Amino acid sequence: MAPVDDPPGAREGGRDTTAAALLPLLGGAGNLTSVTNCMTRLRVTVLDPSAVRRTELRALPGVLGVVEDGPALQIVLGPGAVAKVAPELARHLEPVTAQALAERGAAIRAGHRARNATPVKRFLRRIAQIFVPLIPALIGCGVVAGLAGLLANLHRLPALAAALAACASGFMSLIAVFVGYNTAKEFGGTPVLGGAVAAVIVFPGVERVSAFGERLHPGQGGVLGALAAALLAAHVERWCRARVPEALDVLLTPAVTVLVAGLATLYGLMYAAGAAAGAVGGFTDRLLANGGAAAGFVLGGLFLPLVMLGLHQALIPVHATLIEQQGHTVLLPILAMAGAGQVGAALAVYARLPRNGSVRRTVRSALPAALLGIGEPLIYGVSLPLGRPFVTACAGGAFGGGFVGLLGQLGDPVGSTAIGPSGWALFPLLSGSHGLVRAVAVYGAGLLTGYAAGFVLTYAFGLSRASLRELNAERGAPGA
Repeated sequence: MAPVDDPPGAREGGRDTTAAALLPLLGGAGNLTSVTNCMTRLRVTVLDPSAVRRTELRALPGVLGVVEDGPALQIVLGPGAVAKVAPELARHLEPVTAQALAERGAAIRAGHRARNATPVKRFLRRIAQIFVPLIPALIGCGVVAGLAGLLANLHRLPALAAALAACASGFMSLIAVFVGYNTAKEFGGTPVLGGAVAAVIVFPGVERVSAFGERLHPGQGGVLGALAAALLAAHVERWCRARVPEALDVLLTPAVTVLVAGLATLYGLMYAAGAAAGAVGGFTDRLLANGGAAAGFVLGGLFLPLVMLGLHQALIPVHATLIEQQGHTVLLPILAMAGAGQVGAALAVYARLPRNGSVRRTVRSALPAALLGIGEPLIYGVSLPLGRPFVTACAGGAFGGGFVGLLGQLGDPVGSTAIGPSGWALFPLLSGSHGLVRAVAVYGAGLLTGYAAGFVLTYAFGLSRASLRELNAERGAPGA
């Protein structure tokens, strides 16, 4: 009589049975993103934690305990058992494709947005909405200013250089008006009233006005003063509209708004904002002069997390203030190194996954945009869903930022005449104390440092052995 085979669940201590029982309780194969184990615990990461049936999981025979940490679960099975169950459960993992990574990235991004909907971060987003519409003009004027500076340095075509300088400087001389207009619009006031109040700051006649024993000068307070003035104007306007009779509203509300906010700007806001703007410029100069390498390392390393949390928006008025004061912002080239670290990390992921054609296609399609400073496709499509490559990308950006900061500390600071682009798109907007060629060389060397550091760190530490096995499970042409 032929021997009877053991039932599938009885082999090797019932490891098939345990794995099969765990699978539906964890939300099915499609909910698993990784399966690893230590000496006693099965470590599982799930896409949707709400799909896990926790009560039944804890009651399952052989499960000694469950430890939760967000989407990660540690299921205590004990020594021996966990080593047998983990490979069986890992067999049910679906091949990781670019679509799966994109879904993970979308879930992460949605989760961050939900957690970041705090009053402070909502306020910062509103501040960003004031300055983002100005970026095309800042870029355009920055490029024209660069051309004017190049002609001046070469001592060529002085008449054309003067004309280009006028084209580039006109917007910057009135940027306070545009900031006031957008501020009132964003905070519920009449845009033109916000612009009118902010125009007080750049009016040449303010030099005849004294505040706190000192004569004012046109432009004092800059964009910070314009922001504060238009905010006050929006509040005054809303207060008036709630109280002034409708028949008089068209006459009294604009007059009271301009009068109250305008006088407050002259006798308080311009002075305070001027002091704040001076402090921002002085602090930035001292920071990079005395601790450029360390400051660059920290700024370059933290910028990607700041972008993810929405806190980078707080830097937009700082950039605008530095451009208005000094003609360029020295912070942007350092922060741009975060994108270089991201590019290096993506190239390392590409090299480490020769059999995952879909992820490699995602990297290839997102890389041109990333080289021009648009890193979101790589962040949310590749590095952030994979976890470790995001950390190593940040480290690569830190090394690039530290390099640029170090050269600035040694006397070669490089700045950007506009905000908005980064990566290779920043080259036409660069300026430096030793001329455009030196600034381009410093910035380019910083990018190469970020690329190299991001690549090496990600290649060495960005993907665990288990991740490599999982991510290379998708068979296909290496160059597909």
